[in-house]
Amino acid sequence: MADDIRVFTASRLTEGNRLFPVRIEVNQNRVTRIKPRIFGSNEESIPISKVASVNIKTGLIWSDIRIDSTGGSNPIVRHGHSKEDARAIRDLIERLQQTMPSSKGSKS
Repeated sequence: MADDIRVFTASRLTEGNRLFPVRIEVNQNRVTRIKPRIFGSNEESIPISKVASVNIKTGLIWSDIRIDSTGGSNPIVRHGHSKEDARAIRDLIERLQQTMPSSKGSKS
């Protein structure tokens, strides 16, 4: 999974995603939230090694996802993803963390 990037796009049917739906990109190094704009985009990212937790709140159709970091930076918070995408994001992050080489003797 050297340079593989998984992209998860929020539904256009949800608030704040109608014109420019937010994307969450996950690769072996980081989780990035990308909010497109008319000119450019706003991006924030958390290194995979610094992800402390992934919280999913599911509704009838859509899910909210919150990705917290251990470094004290702001969490990545998004709504409008399908339940399947939210779970896939969480599972992918956990899998990538498990395959990371540990510089310390233990993993959290």
